[in-house]
Amino acid sequence: MIRVALADDEELVRWGLRVLIDREDDLAVVGEAASGHDALRVVRRVRPDVLLLDVRMPGLDGLATLRAIAAEPDLAGTRVIVLTTFEIDRYIFEALQAGAAGFVLKDTDPADLVRAVRVAAAGEALLSPSVTRRVVSLFSQPGGGVTRIDTLTDRERQVVAWVATGHTNEQIARELSLSPATVRTHASRAMVKLNARTRAQLVVFGIRAGLIAER
Repeated sequence: MIRVALADDEELVRWGLRVLIDREDDLAVVGEAASGHDALRVVRRVRPDVLLLDVRMPGLDGLATLRAIAAEPDLAGTRVIVLTTFEIDRYIFEALQAGAAGFVLKDTDPADLVRAVRVAAAGEALLSPSVTRRVVSLFSQPGGGVTRIDTLTDRERQVVAWVATGHTNEQIARELSLSPATVRTHASRAMVKLNARTRAQLVVFGIRAGLIAER
């Protein structure tokens, strides 16, 4: 069972998310919060697998909450998906830099939101197409990020290219006739070399470098 916590200052939004998640057999809402401070307390108390975190909240906003969670080693098991109604570059960049597993707009299709929770819980990356385009553009600007793709081995480059297409480790393993564990190893090594803190950042680096997924 994937345990999910919700953090949004609008009760109606939390209600909608709770109904959407609780109707899935493999998902369950285990905590809710209406502010950043409450979200931090909830995460510390229930240790959810995934936190759906709104950007704009009173007091401690979503980005500050995300940084606080990332700063506590004991909370490393919680994957954070940032939710917002705004496609603002600053939010995207800061959320990824702070360690978000994904960045999803609130008007995302319900099925895609549920998929985002499952993908994040599995340690994968989830960025909506429109958000990905903005992130890639941002990371292409001076100071937006250094990829150092040339430090990767051929196999690592190949795996990063597939990661950048949005494929999971299991899917990549099937495409390359490797074991999922081997794919995870190559992806992890690539993240270290590229200084990518999250899988979402690895996606961006792969796209920016123009890597093409080949079998």
